[in-house]
Amino acid sequence: MRNVIVQDRNAEQIAGSGSALRAPQPRGRKGFDYLIVGAGFAGSVLAERLAAGLGKRVLVVDRRPHIGGNAYDYHDEAGILIHRYGPHIFHTNSKRIVDYLSRFTEWRPYEHRVLAEVDGQQLPIPINMTTLNRLYDLDLKTEEEAAAFLASRAEKVEDIRTSEDVVINQIGRELYEKFFRGYTRKQWGLDPSQLDKMVTSRVPTRTNEDDRYFTDTFQQMPLHGYTRMFEKMLDHPNIKVMINTDYREIRDEVQYEHLVYCGPIDEYFDYRFGKLPYRSLQFEHKSLDQEQFQAVGVVNYPSEEVPYTRISEYKHLTGQVHQKTSVTYEYPAAEGDPYYPIPRPENAELYKRYQQLADKTPNVTFLGRLGTYKYYNMDQVVGQALALYKRIEEAAEQGQAEQPMARQAT
Repeated sequence: MRNVIVQDRNAEQIAGSGSALRAPQPRGRKGFDYLIVGAGFAGSVLAERLAAGLGKRVLVVDRRPHIGGNAYDYHDEAGILIHRYGPHIFHTNSKRIVDYLSRFTEWRPYEHRVLAEVDGQQLPIPINMTTLNRLYDLDLKTEEEAAAFLASRAEKVEDIRTSEDVVINQIGRELYEKFFRGYTRKQWGLDPSQLDKMVTSRVPTRTNEDDRYFTDTFQQMPLHGYTRMFEKMLDHPNIKVMINTDYREIRDEVQYEHLVYCGPIDEYFDYRFGKLPYRSLQFEHKSLDQEQFQAVGVVNYPSEEVPYTRISEYKHLTGQVHQKTSVTYEYPAAEGDPYYPIPRPENAELYKRYQQLADKTPNVTFLGRLGTYKYYNMDQVVGQALALYKRIEEAAEQGQAEQPMARQAT
């Protein structure tokens, strides 16, 4: 990828990115049409579309030493392709999004499966018929029998407001305690009774034997990894990429017409109303002198006695054949890079104040998880970026300026 500029000569190089170049020298008029902050899915997809679709000159900056955002993957010292920021599983129901990304990658089919370590057993999660049979030594054979069993355990909650309410209403307190409460407390640093109901609503309960974590139409992984896909996406003569670069260091030195900000919206406004709360993660990567460590790609550990929430083994995801394997232990943390917006009503209200400020800020668009303070899956971020591009394209056709705020993609 020949358009990457490394700010720090001592910085880690992008895997397979080629050599660093001098400062960007756009042809024709001075400067760029767009400065995009963030080289993850949101920023990279929008940059590609603006460059290839509208012929815009785009500068993408990222303060990390690589492109790809949290989806960045690389070969570790053992030669195993791993995800630096934990497992990223691509799944979607949108053929449009798959078709778009397929311009930059081939795919390998992959259906994600997760086990949870409960009562000394590793059981399928989401909870399904197999989970119930093994946990309670039952012989449920039909969906009706499994549904009846869960109904007998469920405790009716009249006013469902919290994550605890959701689970107890569906499957009762015992299963809630075994599979959800400890994991949620570790992940969020809060009890499920303190979290919005959407947190546990994301994890279904099944009455059949389907042990796939997702049921989306398209479930697959980039054949050669995410970083390779991003390299191809950003490999356009109208795009320049600067890594190891905080945009504040170059914003007064680079000429541009419009800023697309994919970083934390509160940081952009210097935390004027206070910091938006996020949950962070710490990762412990290990290479092991064995071909396989666990039966599936991810094993969850709901018990609060275990400090980590899950262990991921990447060869299940990538299909890589190797005599060794690599795993990642994941530890939720209060401090560090922002990963998950904490879903509580007061945080949503604080974000609204920043959103109102953003609406009044000309020539700046906020995009992505951090820019819009919402937990999106990867396909949703791609969809949001494509939707924004469509609005820009339509405005360009009508000779209008872009809207100052990127709304949630539909």
